[in-house]
Amino acid sequence: MASPRSRATMKDVAARAGVSPKTVSNVLTGAVAVREGTRERVQAAMDELDFVPNLSARGLRNGRTGIIGVALPDLATAFSADLAHTIVEQAHERGLAVQFEETAAEPEREHDLVSRARTHLIDGLILNPVRLEDSVIERVDHLPPVVLIGEVEQHRADRVYVDSRVASREITEHMLSRGARRVAALGGAVRGQEGKATAGLRLLGYLDALRDAGLEADPQLQVGVEQWTIGGAAAAVEELLTRQVPFDAVVAFTDTLAFGALHALHRAGLRVPEDVLVTGFDDVEHAAFTLPPLTTVAFTRTDYVSAALDLLSARFEERVGRRDDGPSQAVVIPHRLVLRESTQGTPAGYVPTGSP
Repeated sequence: MASPRSRATMKDVAARAGVSPKTVSNVLTGAVAVREGTRERVQAAMDELDFVPNLSARGLRNGRTGIIGVALPDLATAFSADLAHTIVEQAHERGLAVQFEETAAEPEREHDLVSRARTHLIDGLILNPVRLEDSVIERVDHLPPVVLIGEVEQHRADRVYVDSRVASREITEHMLSRGARRVAALGGAVRGQEGKATAGLRLLGYLDALRDAGLEADPQLQVGVEQWTIGGAAAAVEELLTRQVPFDAVVAFTDTLAFGALHALHRAGLRVPEDVLVTGFDDVEHAAFTLPPLTTVAFTRTDYVSAALDLLSARFEERVGRRDDGPSQAVVIPHRLVLRESTQGTPAGYVPTGSP
């Protein structure tokens, strides 16, 4: 048994749990399946002894550190917080620790994570770049194990995504089915958004729905948002109101943008859904608790993260086994519309003062 002043070793844990050191190693690495009762006994022994595995030594033996890096554009948004929580929970279930970076303002931080992975300080990466041209994916000759999440399309790394163009078309079609005819797009504009994958694809889906309904797209109803925050969205809706163009619905490209839209419309004296319909995208927890509750695009976050971790784990095994990397894979996560009160009505519409 370890003395009070000494650091517990794997042998100490094995003795306390009544198993071999190899079994303790298997619990730590996940390299070999261990029966649940044995695994729980080993975990209890590690907790009792305050055992901390030597990740550096472990990495020398099996080429793994048990740490992954995750880069998200803006950790302050509701979607990023939800996603980060799911990543941490699922990573821990797989015996992995997580390092996070925020990259919207500093895309170069992706390069720092790649450097750590290439020097084996972390095993691999999950990246969520806003634009391909800003991502390290385009600027590094030899990539470590990496998976992209989100809409940026490329063929060098594995990718997990929701079909944003189709989802945006469907949610716009839903508002048209409720009687809306002057639908504003919050988060994308014809010019200035081409390089931003999420904004560009959701804008294309919105335009697809209008075209299919025989409606002409009005550029005045396409509102870019510099910062995809609640405040940024509220300011963008206020700008839309100053354009003095009629509208009867707002398709926001994220739930966070929709929250800002709801606030700005309320301040302007417009009712949702009686005057204007509003939709979001992502179905974060807050969406069900706004007034009125928000219609949005939903997808299962655990499926999204699990697919990314599965792809990353497969790349780990290729690197440890020194096998040639296989072709990149793309996994599409199914989505669905969640219909709530923010679109349950036939909108009267906003008509600027002085309009006929």
